[in-house]
Amino acid sequence: MSFQTTDKSVLAAFKLVKAPIYSHCFSNDRSLLAITCETDCLIYRMNGANANPKLVATLSNHDKTITAVDISIHGRIVTCSQDRNAYVWEPLSDGTYKPTLVLLRINRAATCVTWAPNGYKFAVGSSARIIAVCYYEQENNWWVSKHIKKPIKSTINCLSWHANGVLLASGGTDGYVRVFSGFIKGLDTKEAVAGSVWGTKFPFGSLVNERYHGAYVHDVKWRSNIEKIAYVAHDGTLNIFDSQNDLQSVNAPDGLPFKALVWINDHEIICAGYSCHPVLFAEAAQGWKFAKNLDKVADSNQAQISTHTTGTSVEDEDENPTFGMSALKKFKELDLKGKVSANVKESAHENAISELASFAESSGQVTQVSSSGLDGKIVIYTI
Repeated sequence: MSFQTTDKSVLAAFKLVKAPIYSHCFSNDRSLLAITCETDCLIYRMNGANANPKLVATLSNHDKTITAVDISIHGRIVTCSQDRNAYVWEPLSDGTYKPTLVLLRINRAATCVTWAPNGYKFAVGSSARIIAVCYYEQENNWWVSKHIKKPIKSTINCLSWHANGVLLASGGTDGYVRVFSGFIKGLDTKEAVAGSVWGTKFPFGSLVNERYHGAYVHDVKWRSNIEKIAYVAHDGTLNIFDSQNDLQSVNAPDGLPFKALVWINDHEIICAGYSCHPVLFAEAAQGWKFAKNLDKVADSNQAQISTHTTGTSVEDEDENPTFGMSALKKFKELDLKGKVSANVKESAHENAISELASFAESSGQVTQVSSSGLDGKIVIYTI
């Protein structure tokens, strides 16, 4: 079911399920959409950004909440769950999927999963203080894992592969962002990391870099071509650093934590989370700064934000924004008038945004971004 919106930044909004969507992803050609819904992974056929997705498959082998899903460049789907298992789903010619159990060997929930760029291995984060790097073992016809354990102290919330398929960035509830080597002999080559600014030797599981932030790290993403890592934390900050540990940090304009981020280009990042709308940050001569809100709740008492995407100048919001003012205004109007004024606009998302993903790119720049939320919606934004 799709919804119409007057906000020009919202290209489409789809209410797909009556449950939280913790994770979503698209196939390489954007023809398939996979979402998590409680113990099922739902696969939809996409007919462009403006047409309703059509449900074509339901993947149902898990018996607890599915926490994450990802699709490889070959079309294989991987899901992980609070049941401590992961499955690789191989697409068949009749449109169905064949599941293969992954030998994760963890005793706590699996929390996140991401395919390596080559599509031949993937990494799973968990609450067992373990990152499992998984690959296919041809001799036994199953997926096996190698564990990265030290010095992880708590749950892994997020993972991101470098474009070379060896370096793996992670963030978790111990407040650390770390870069590990995910080198698998027989799959990876030393040439992939030759001349890397992050080091010279990368044996599997070695700690390449770490940064202590002090708050839960919710999402982390590489920008491989400029060798930078961006992450968002529970203290409401976006942070960008490089191999020399040169860190830049910027606060969320609403003061609420972000849950997800996506690089738009080398100098722009979109973040989203508990404020229910995406926020664009841009790098200017003075460093990273807030640029503009996308699809922000607004009413007649709030000034319209005017900005552009170059990041060179922005128009500030109300100097003392009051948390919850929009909701308070709606309740007052319902009490006094029995209805809400038409000038109060709702964001496309009605609850926290759980994940962001690139939907369309042009000349190395992301032009459209998709989001999933705890409201059961998938929203596509135009940048």
